[in-house]
Amino acid sequence: MKKLMGGLIAIVLIEIAIFILIGNIIGVFNTLLLILLTSVIGITVAKKQGIQSVQNIRNSIAEGMPPGVAMIDTFMIFVGGALLALPGFLTDILGFAFIFSFTRKLFKPMIYYWLRKKLKNGQVFIIHR
Repeated sequence: MKKLMGGLIAIVLIEIAIFILIGNIIGVFNTLLLILLTSVIGITVAKKQGIQSVQNIRNSIAEGMPPGVAMIDTFMIFVGGALLALPGFLTDILGFAFIFSFTRKLFKPMIYYWLRKKLKNGQVFIIHR
């Protein structure tokens, strides 16, 4: 919990510094407009990618295949969309990285490692019906 709070505080401080830096370079109004524009574009792309990813889950289930990879993609797209909804340049960069499949591939090994660690420690439960 301490790591999470420390990380959130660090992100907020970095975002403020980036806002000030970009604001000094292109102006306050243009900075706010840029933040709004990236959020709108990002959320639109996240919605489209999310719908496609949910369809991939449905197709996997219909074919009798485990939807694990599609579920991780959907999770990452959801997190990317949430990050894009937050105002800030750092969160926008991370959000776009989670949404686009070519950059999402870079983060998947970390997600798999984290998930395996949680499963091994008994912190994630899988319910079979």
